[in-house]
Amino acid sequence: MSPELELFEQTLRSHAEDQAKVTALWGDQLKLDYATLYTEVMKRQQRLRDEQIEVVALALDNGVEAMLWDLAALFAGLACVALPGFFSPAQRRHCLEQSRAERVIAEPHLHDELQAAGYQTDGDFWRRSFSGPSVMPEGTAKLTFTSGTTGTPRGVCLSADSILRVSRELDQASKPTHPQHHLALLPLAILLENIGCYAALYAGATLSLPGAKTLGIEGASGVNVPQLLGCLANRAPQSLILVPQLLLMLVSAAEQHAFDPRHLRFAAVGGARVSEDLLRRAQRVGVPVYEGYGLSECASVVCLNRPQAHRPGSVGQPLPHVEIRLADDGEVLIKGCTLLGYLGEAPHTAAWWPSGDLGEFDAEGFLYLKGRKKHQFVTSFGRNVNPEWVEAELTQRGLIAQAFVHGEAMAHNHALLWPHRPDCSDEQLATAVSQANQALPDYARVHRWTRLDQPFTAANGLLTANGRPRRDAIVERYREQLSEYAFSEESAP
Repeated sequence: MSPELELFEQTLRSHAEDQAKVTALWGDQLKLDYATLYTEVMKRQQRLRDEQIEVVALALDNGVEAMLWDLAALFAGLACVALPGFFSPAQRRHCLEQSRAERVIAEPHLHDELQAAGYQTDGDFWRRSFSGPSVMPEGTAKLTFTSGTTGTPRGVCLSADSILRVSRELDQASKPTHPQHHLALLPLAILLENIGCYAALYAGATLSLPGAKTLGIEGASGVNVPQLLGCLANRAPQSLILVPQLLLMLVSAAEQHAFDPRHLRFAAVGGARVSEDLLRRAQRVGVPVYEGYGLSECASVVCLNRPQAHRPGSVGQPLPHVEIRLADDGEVLIKGCTLLGYLGEAPHTAAWWPSGDLGEFDAEGFLYLKGRKKHQFVTSFGRNVNPEWVEAELTQRGLIAQAFVHGEAMAHNHALLWPHRPDCSDEQLATAVSQANQALPDYARVHRWTRLDQPFTAANGLLTANGRPRRDAIVERYREQLSEYAFSEESAP
């Protein structure tokens, strides 16, 4: 057993002895205390070992069972493949085939899908045999698939030491606020939430794991806001992990007195750029939000603002387990807890991982991100612009649901916009663009915009399965509107 894994197991065993009756897991209906948690994990660990396999896949909604099997796979020394519910059937099948998952533990509605993929059911497990050598690096404990910019997910192989070291650092970062109840809003198949749950268990806190239906969350981005707010009011968690759109939802609800944030002690936000305007709004209504930065290839979080070290607008200082430096072109390079390798590819051996993100440090070591290196465009005036920066300013003010900004070799940056509400007028959109522009330098501002007639979705090929824009596909689809010489349905604020 690796050092970090041994420490985690000892921690859970200590909780089982010292705070045996404290609620550890709280699902939709079921609650387990720490003593029962430890017993149930050890039982499932032995069951997995008895299977004499190397790879198990979990296709489960958030809940007590999902966490128990996740921990059991970790302690059994297996490679655990996390399959998000928002992946398409084709993507899930790709993940199972590529990882050669010999056992799958899945929700009942996936019965036909797994059968079609060659699996046979037997009790808790779906079984399938694979021949040939393993295609993942030795020591892989967690295999997380990222959609990236294409529809074919890519497997990131991580060790137990890496993911558990990051979990410990998250626990340490939140300790000054002493959160004792963490609620998982994101799927456990999302590495950031998975590690956040481990951090809560390190702390001996209660971990709430309501299912998607209880939360009112559908797929990658659908949210029943009253249902979600009702769940948060009922559970009153003290810590959350948020993506920017969920933060916007909670801040907007708090501004309308539909959400009381006073029980929250620590809300980490990441996954995409957060506008400074949204962070200021969160501060005004009392949401204790701390922006961070990470990537799957580095076992999730590498930087985080903390109560004792907080600079709004930055993604925080590097956590103690990593080193970060900037390349000559500003690319963020990371050392520490990097991936073992991509599934089916050569092991990763280099000391530094090129993140693909551009950034800069201030005098006190806080990192400020400037967007993705590969997404950067250069205007006809020779100015470099990172569209995510501009898009965050547009979408995190409450009126615009989706924004796509383009300006390669153009004198005027152009935005494609989809409002939250169909009754939003063009005048309101123009005002929202103008307000966003006030937070931007001239070269990054939106000079023209087009109102879309339909949103970007995975179904129309303009979003990845986890909600990121397919930038090349969007440019190709709207090439005529984005042309420097197209002026129909445009405004120039």
